Amino acid sequence: MSSENTPKDWADLAGRVVVHVENYLAGLERCARGEGGQQTVSLLLLEVSQIMLAGAQLGASPDVVLPDNWEPEMGEDPDLDAVRQGLAERLAVVDEYAEVFDPYKEPELTSYRLSDDLVDIASDLVHGLRHYQADRPLEALWWWQYSYLNHWGNHGGASLRALHAVVSGVRLQVADEDVNEVLVTT
Repeated sequence: MSSENTPKDWADLAGRVVVHVENYLAGLERCARGEGGQQTVSLLLLEVSQIMLAGAQLGASPDVVLPDNWEPEMGEDPDLDAVRQGLAERLAVVDEYAEVFDPYKEPELTSYRLSDDLVDIASDLVHGLRHYQADRPLEALWWWQYSYLNHWGNHGGASLRALHAVVSGVRLQVADEDVNEVLVTT
């Protein structure tokens, strides 16, 4: 993309990103309801990988700037606590993990929860999706880009590493027995 993007360029990017957003949200809800069974962790790894691809596209794009430099009021976003709780129940064995928040500024380990990370990503995505559904793709794109760089990109990267560690540990037969039995089939 050139540094001077046209409204069509932004609309095309928003159209590509919204597909990833909708797929992530639907996949997350299915996993929270238990539809993933023993494949839940593997499916979540796939969902996070795909939404991080959309995030990378946003991060590689020039800054999206709103014409009046403000975001229209959207009201309250939907409550995602049921999704968070469903994921916490299904991921109980691996929900808590340690991560370095910022390897350049804060090299200390921080405690994270996969269920929180996955829903934090969803919350940011839903907010942008509401703009998109209100026929405001530029606002959606601005929000997705801003929140990717400021919030959900970090949670996506952290959860991607944690999910990968679980899947690879099981597949390489180095995971704890309880993880092997409960979460991933090979």
